[in-house]
Amino acid sequence: MNVKAEQLSLTYGKHDALKQVDFELDSNKIYGLLGRNGAGKTSLLSIIASFLKPSSGKLTINGEVPFEHAEIMQQVALLYNKDYQDETDSIKDTLSNIERYRPQFDRNYADDLVKKFKLDVNKPINKLSKGMQAALNVTIGLATRAPITIFDEVYLGMDAPARELFYKALLKDQEEHPRMVILSTHLVSEMDYLFDDVLLIHEGNILLHEGYHSLIEKGVSITGDVAVVDSFVQGKTVLRTEQLGDTKSVMLYGGLDEDEEQLAISEGLQIGPVALQDLFIHLTEEEQR
Repeated sequence: MNVKAEQLSLTYGKHDALKQVDFELDSNKIYGLLGRNGAGKTSLLSIIASFLKPSSGKLTINGEVPFEHAEIMQQVALLYNKDYQDETDSIKDTLSNIERYRPQFDRNYADDLVKKFKLDVNKPINKLSKGMQAALNVTIGLATRAPITIFDEVYLGMDAPARELFYKALLKDQEEHPRMVILSTHLVSEMDYLFDDVLLIHEGNILLHEGYHSLIEKGVSITGDVAVVDSFVQGKTVLRTEQLGDTKSVMLYGGLDEDEEQLAISEGLQIGPVALQDLFIHLTEEEQR
């Protein structure tokens, strides 16, 4: 599957939710979509899933515009934190209805996940707790096996054990039934190990689209004597600085080459990794500055 955005924009009244966005997704990978509240994540995912039509620009799936294109729309599943207060059908009936309209839906797999999440199949959905409703959403998304499967903050309400069950099920099913998966999340530190690629969106713009490992390698912490650290980081991109007495720690973006690493070690500086969550926080802060 291929998803391509070209100068994609979405406007609500006077608010620009997306601003001439360009990107391309073309592999059966797990993509992490990161952004602060109001960054444009849900707007972007809603266009991919044909819930919304862009104000300008173009989004295509396998070269076709998906909006009101039944065949293409069938290839995309968007799961989100849905309000089920008016849903009186039982889990069992709901899964039967989905099975009828989703050609790749695996009912046996869905029933297995329902058991693992300990859901009562005869209970009306609007009587389930928020966590159980989220578990049902996860079950539907995984069992539907749409070639493009999108989870937009779908874990909300799930406790830690249920989220861990979701992550393990996702990785296993991705290995056995590869597809394009997009995960929109604020739980960066908890979910980063799931990502193959990362897209960072901020104020309606795509700041970066990069492989997880290559992105992580661009973040590095340098710690040591204040004067030595200050000298070493001159001319480099500094995202964060912390100081305690005569010791200073600096987060750099851009990575170090082999010669720079050897120089840092020779000057008694400590080199450490930077977590994706820290990069996410400080890259968006840097953009705001």
